[in-house]
Amino acid sequence: MKIQWSPLALERASECVAYIAEDKPAAAETWIHELFERVDLLTSTPYMGRVVPELNNARYREILFGNYRVIYSIKNEYIEILTIRGVRQILASEKFD
Repeated sequence: MKIQWSPLALERASECVAYIAEDKPAAAETWIHELFERVDLLTSTPYMGRVVPELNNARYREILFGNYRVIYSIKNEYIEILTIRGVRQILASEKFD
């Protein structure tokens, strides 16, 4: 399966990198590289993530990456990365319906 990033997910990733780079530019570069490597694992194991607890809908899954949640949806032809949130942020279902 292919990975498709939503504009929101790319924006969130960019915001995370910018925040990390304020103090540690090298760490920001490592972080984004490792994020994409982790997400690429979904191409061979799309169900490795758990169902997003607050949504309780099998369409929406997440993988944890450090202090972040990578929220995604498995489509017929591809996996869509929907957003990236802090592990303490609660998601509302209206965000994705």
